[in-house]
Amino acid sequence: MKETTLVIMAAGMGTRFGEGIKQLEPMGPNQEIIMDYSIYDAMEAGFNKVVFVTRNDLLDTLKEAIGSRVENKISVQYAIQDLSHVPEEFQVPPQRTKPWGTGQAVLSCKGIVDTPFLVINADDYYGKEAFKLIHDYLVTTHSTERQYNVCMAGFILGNTLSDHGGVTRGICMLDEKGKLAGVNETKGIVRTSGGAVCEDGKGNIVPCDIHSHVSMNMWGFTPDFLDELEKGFREFLAGLEQDDTDSEFLLPMFVDSLIQDGRADVSVLETKDSWFGVTYKEDKPIVVDSIRRLIAEGKYPENLYGD
Repeated sequence: MKETTLVIMAAGMGTRFGEGIKQLEPMGPNQEIIMDYSIYDAMEAGFNKVVFVTRNDLLDTLKEAIGSRVENKISVQYAIQDLSHVPEEFQVPPQRTKPWGTGQAVLSCKGIVDTPFLVINADDYYGKEAFKLIHDYLVTTHSTERQYNVCMAGFILGNTLSDHGGVTRGICMLDEKGKLAGVNETKGIVRTSGGAVCEDGKGNIVPCDIHSHVSMNMWGFTPDFLDELEKGFREFLAGLEQDDTDSEFLLPMFVDSLIQDGRADVSVLETKDSWFGVTYKEDKPIVVDSIRRLIAEGKYPENLYGD
């Protein structure tokens, strides 16, 4: 069986969620957190290793909350995302306090991940279908004229909205072959009785197609992508002003740059599963109820790992 790795980005702050660490909020009937269900689905799909990307100050908490519980089910390793982890020719602006974004989070896995790998957010529930689709893609040989073969789960926008506020989604543009042509980061998407509305580039409220494909930061890569990501991070840092404390090296933006340069083929693997997550504190009861419903439907056992 071909080795494959699940990479979980679990270093975020969760500032909109309120007090507590949202990635570690109990959601299941036996104190399971969302990552438990992602790992369960990944193992079911065929993944045989998980790497948690976290911060030094969260490492022990994360190990206690989930790592030590699942390490007898699947191979577990940890990668640390830290503000100071930049190439030696660069210096971190003294005023900067936060890490460099999702691109740096994945780059933290260099030297740890050496197999095809899937990247997900810690606080998002993606559903079983997407894990299976991406795993099957990663273990299949793809012939292409592009340098990199990448895939992403293409969720339907209407299946990813919150009832408690606006969200930002990467709305996908597809070419004539159904490949990803670009991602339009769209802010302020709000569900309405007739569909959804969002902000255009000028701050106007306009209708938004709820049937659009969106990226939920669920990507599949080959291990050589990490070398390219490292080059991209250097270029990103070289282009910053010395006093820039806010810019982030974002994974979707880097993938988009490879597409525009004609260096990556990105397959959009459509999934009809409903995404849910805890962007806002008010989202938690919905997530808890959704998990209970999935258990009642037989999608998950009441006690997830049967311990």
